[in-house]
Amino acid sequence: MNEKKESRRDFLSKMLTTGVGAVTLMSVSSYAKGPKGTNPGTLLTDEQKDKLFFIYQEEKVARDSYITLGNIYTDEQTFASIQLSEQRHMDSAKELCIKYGVDVSEVDETKVGEFVLPLLQTLYDELMMSGEESLLDALKVGELIEIKDIKDLEEACIGMPDDVVSVYENLKEGSLNHLEAFQTAIART
Repeated sequence: MNEKKESRRDFLSKMLTTGVGAVTLMSVSSYAKGPKGTNPGTLLTDEQKDKLFFIYQEEKVARDSYITLGNIYTDEQTFASIQLSEQRHMDSAKELCIKYGVDVSEVDETKVGEFVLPLLQTLYDELMMSGEESLLDALKVGELIEIKDIKDLEEACIGMPDDVVSVYENLKEGSLNHLEAFQTAIART
């Protein structure tokens, strides 16, 4: 049991350090192609579109994680309050995808825990296995998600148009607030 838990933690640590750059190269390009002829004013490279799609899916990982963990730990209000904010994060990221011609048609937001990108599906599954161990582990999953989101949003801003940077900076501010909320909950647990 300890070996299995340690393996999950190793995986989660690796995911945290991977960042959006390496992940997009591995898994996104076939899903993030926009419709032909789309010209929203500013053209993005395929790599930039991949980053838009990745951030959208990563925000879904956060929302879905908090929905799932909130259903397990019903007395912990941190999950419930932050999941609503994560839905707004998803909406903002999706709007950018649509604006820049990134195809999001394969994403079904109503299916909690299902992701288009295999790497994020694996991440979610591993996070939920860890979060089911205890309330403290679940809160640490929230902390880990927010740390990863902040890092990935910072990296995803590089070379992006001003409107994307502005949205990502707002998402990052929200993630900083979420991180503080999880750290406060961890301290009192």
